[in-house]
Amino acid sequence: MRPEEAYNKAYDLGKRIPELEGIVLKDAFYSYYYAMNVIKGKWEKGEAIISKDAHYSYLYAKDVIKGRWELAEPVISKDAYFSYCYAIEVIKGRWELGEAAISKDAFYSYYYAIHVIKGRLPDFMHNALLLSNDEFAKEYVEFIR
Repeated sequence: MRPEEAYNKAYDLGKRIPELEGIVLKDAFYSYYYAMNVIKGKWEKGEAIISKDAHYSYLYAKDVIKGRWELAEPVISKDAYFSYCYAIEVIKGRWELGEAAISKDAFYSYYYAIHVIKGRLPDFMHNALLLSNDEFAKEYVEFIR
């Protein structure tokens, strides 16, 4: 049986099926959805696999834990998009660990300045954005004036 089939069986029945959980645990996607839709809360057994995937780690923190999830932060912090989302929706403020990844993407750097920092970016991010020569660098300069 595949993780998808194990998850679907539990979801369709609307309850946990402990003997199938080992199969669900092989996939971050289905482990996240198992926690969210079947268990409807934290699933410690699934956290190891979920924490290896930036996307599902961010969603698990936001939707299941409803707060910071330090176990997954190193993985989330490697992705500009999920670092930005994690800062906005989970941390609800500046998240220094994710700033290195965000600084490599002009779009997310610009929106991080607007929605998180609400002003001039930290020097290394500021400089990276200006050096990018991206259209968002121009928008950023207008924003901080």
